[in-house]
Amino acid sequence: MKIIMLGAPGAGKGTQAKMIADKYKVPHVSTGDIFRANIKNGTELGKEAKQYMDKGLLVPDELTVKILLDRVAQADCENGYVLDGFPRTIPQAEVLDKALTELGDKIDYAIDVNVPDENIIKRMSGRRACLACGATYHIEHIPPKKEGVCDRCGEALVLRDDDKEETVKNRLNVYHEQTQPLIEYYTGKGILKEVDGTVPMDQVFEAITDILG
Repeated sequence: MKIIMLGAPGAGKGTQAKMIADKYKVPHVSTGDIFRANIKNGTELGKEAKQYMDKGLLVPDELTVKILLDRVAQADCENGYVLDGFPRTIPQAEVLDKALTELGDKIDYAIDVNVPDENIIKRMSGRRACLACGATYHIEHIPPKKEGVCDRCGEALVLRDDDKEETVKNRLNVYHEQTQPLIEYYTGKGILKEVDGTVPMDQVFEAITDILG
């Protein structure tokens, strides 16, 4: 069972990817984690990727797919995997499809965790973080006992730059421009499944397990 997770930043696709991986005993493959592992281990692919990253350049799609295929060729991916964070664009999806086809393989499901922009802005701009101990809160859903103060260590809570409304809107614009076309792409391939990401997390997961069986 080979799955791609789609959804806007803050839609909760990473959380769902981990839950799918746990339930179906398949690896949760995050491109960010693979890059870090290859660079840390000094692999040839890692060295190549690092040359781009050190210059602040994007790693080319072909190299990203090579690193990804190297990861999914490992024994723990024999029964499938959940891809999180890749592909982000149609060209990336095409390179991945071509590479998998050459291996006699394919993606089984692309699952879109669908959440409207206004929900995401509200969700992310309500987050608060403690920079001292790493605890996270939400002013509506998981508020601290005392406003602006971490329950765990008593330090001040902050709104991270990543979660500021303006930043969230910019990230959503990039998503709509670059990543949302993948929904049409995978619909055309007959493998797109959409779930409502506005309901509680366990209900989102239930909808996904109904699809996967």
